[in-house]
Parts: sequence; structure tokens; C-alpha cells
Amino acid sequence: MADYPALGIPDEGKLSHNILHFARALRKAGLPVGPGRAIDAVRAVEAAGFTDRADFHHTLAACFVSRPEHRAVFDQVFRLYWRDPRFLEHMMSLMLPALRGAAEERRARPAEKRAAEALLDGVPRDLSDPVEPGPEEDIEIDATGTQSARERLKSLDFEQMSTAETAEAKRMLSRLRLPVAPLVSRRSQAARHGRLPDWRGTMRASLRAGGEVRDFSQKNRRPRWPNLVVLCDISGSMSQYSRMVLHFLHAVLNARGAGWARVHAFTFGTRLTNITRHLATRDVDAALAAAGAEAPDWEGGTRIGSALHAFNRDWSRRVLGPGAVVLLITDGLDRDEADILSREIERLHLSARRLIWINPLLRWDGFAPKARGIQAMLPHVDCFRAGHSIRSLEELAEAVSEARDTGERDRLLAAMRHSGPV
Repeated sequence: MADYPALGIPDEGKLSHNILHFARALRKAGLPVGPGRAIDAVRAVEAAGFTDRADFHHTLAACFVSRPEHRAVFDQVFRLYWRDPRFLEHMMSLMLPALRGAAEERRARPAEKRAAEALLDGVPRDLSDPVEPGPEEDIEIDATGTQSARERLKSLDFEQMSTAETAEAKRMLSRLRLPVAPLVSRRSQAARHGRLPDWRGTMRASLRAGGEVRDFSQKNRRPRWPNLVVLCDISGSMSQYSRMVLHFLHAVLNARGAGWARVHAFTFGTRLTNITRHLATRDVDAALAAAGAEAPDWEGGTRIGSALHAFNRDWSRRVLGPGAVVLLITDGLDRDEADILSREIERLHLSARRLIWINPLLRWDGFAPKARGIQAMLPHVDCFRAGHSIRSLEELAEAVSEARDTGERDRLLAAMRHSGPV
């Protein structure tokens, strides 16, 4: 065990104790924080000082944050623990049930509920004295239409899930399947009760009988299974959604009898990365860890046009066999030129049997195709659906199986035409 010299912070001070409690809260929120990092944080604060809030935040972040996905959790726990003077009342409002309509409910920020659960671990939820309501104060609530916990979790936004809800959602995603109907090929195979006459088989059988035709052979079209190609955006705005989608994709890729010939997975932010062989690992945690190590642009910027150009140039002919279905998971917020994006998405659309766009931003009721990237991509997709919850991924099977399903594409295209030229 490493020996640490005596700290310069006075023993009667409470700052070191608060940093230790802060480290415990981070650990409960899911960050890999141990005693060594807590001691390093105290030593770093001693060296950097405690005069500026921004410096204090960056000092602790340098000690406790080791991966990009930990940043959001750390920021929320830091804000609630060190900055907000009424953080306890706010967290209690997040954890306690409330009647809608009494006050406007504010949606929790990303990782805020997870931070609240970590800081409230062991704190009694009911801080007020119990009051026995009188007969005239009894409140009756009709719960006949309420959802079960599992049904509520299915409709919950991935970005608003707590630690426990995220773990349960991942277990539910591991059981989801994405079945697909077979395609009818031009090749045929012999069938006892086929719908097509097999003249060649009939003649071969007659030769074995001395040229006498005793029976007519029949055949059917041979079924074939399409490929599934997934292009997943892993930029900063899509990080939480892309992780949950990759959990779902891992289950699809490793499912037996789902119907797909092959499943190919690619991630993109500022560059395109093929993670198919990593997701083939049976253990989902090991598979996602390997995929994350392979893609260096996690939570970076977004260049959809350049990524699609790289896919069309290097991978399109290899993985987009006849009848391939392409799932494009992105919010459409692109830094490339709209002309490049429009050209590349059109080429991808022409190469695939169906191009389905999954956009988490579609969860908002007031969503409108105002971004240039969305306007450039929307006319070249077959289906446009939301992908922010378990239920939306369950409904994805309908879009894959039903060729006429367009989701929200037609409605948004009409809105684009009504608002003027793109």
C-alpha cells in the first residue's frame, strides 16, 4: 500500500470530510471511486487551493473522472453537493411521489436522478412529521389506470433513468428481438407441394423411368434472409442513447433464429468504426468495452456526411447485399455541409432495401425539421421513428417487418414543404 505524507489541511477542518463524503456519493452513483482517489483528491485540493469554484470543480474532476461517460454524473453530483444550497429539498422532490397539477413538474436533467439517489442513500424519504388527516381531508386517488413499474420503465427516456432503472432497462433490452420476414429470391428449390412446375426435374425423373413421364415435379422460390446494418452515432449529444442501442444491438446480433443473415455494426462521430467483431462477444459488458476502446471518438463531434461517405466508399458493397436493411441512429445534428450529407444519404438509400432513421429528438411533441442536417436526410429515408425508450425499440420490429411503415416521415416532409423550400 502506498504511503502518503501528512496533509497540510488542518484536522479540525471539515473540507477533507466533505470530500470523502462526496467520493462516497460518486461511488454510489456508479463511478469507480476508491479510497486512493479520495486521498488524491484531498491532496490535490491542498495543492490547488479552495478559492475559486471553477478551479475546485476541475481539480476534483481530474481526480474522480476517468471516462467521458462519467462526466455528466460527476457534474450533477458536484452541483447538488457543493453548489446548490437547497439541494436536499430539490432531491427529495425528485424522489418523492407528487400529484400532477399541483405545480408544474420540471423534467430532471441528464444524470440528475442518478445523483439524487446516490446522495440520498440512507436518508429517510419523509422529512416532515406525519399528519393524520381528518375525515374531511381524506384524498382518494383512482389508480385503476396506472402503469406497472415495468410498463413505466418501457416508456421512460433513457437519459432520465437512474442507476437502478438503467440496469433493469439493459436486462430488458437483452431479451428483445428484432425478427424479420424472409425475402423471396429468384432461385428455386424442389418442393413436394410447390406452386411452380419443375420441368427440368420432371425430365430427369422421366429419364430414370425410360423416358416415361409418370409424375410432374414441383418447386418453390427459395427464401433468403437479408443483412442488418446499423450505423450508430456516438457523439456527445447521443452518448446515453447510443449505449442503450448498442445493448439492444448486441442482443440482436447474438440471438439465434432471429432471421438475419448477418448483422453489421458501425459507430461514427468524427470517423467511422466497424465494431461488428467486438459485439460478437457473448458477454455484453466485454463487448461494449472492446467497442468503446476501438472507437476513439466517443462523445466527440459529429460529421455524419463524412462518416456516410466513408461507409459508401469502403463498406457498402461488402455488407449491403441484396435486400439489406439499414438502421441509422442519429439526431441529425451535423457539422458537415448539407450538400455532402444529402448526396451521401441518397447513395446509401439507393444501396439498401430499406433505410430506417432512429432519432431520439423525435420524442419531443414540438419537434420540427429545422436543422439543416435533418432537412437534408429526411427525404432520403424510408421510415423515421423515435428511439429514446424501450418501447420505441420494441416498435422498431414493426417498421422492419412492414415495408409500408414510414413512421413520422410523411408528416414531417409535409411540414417541410409547407414551411418553404429547404
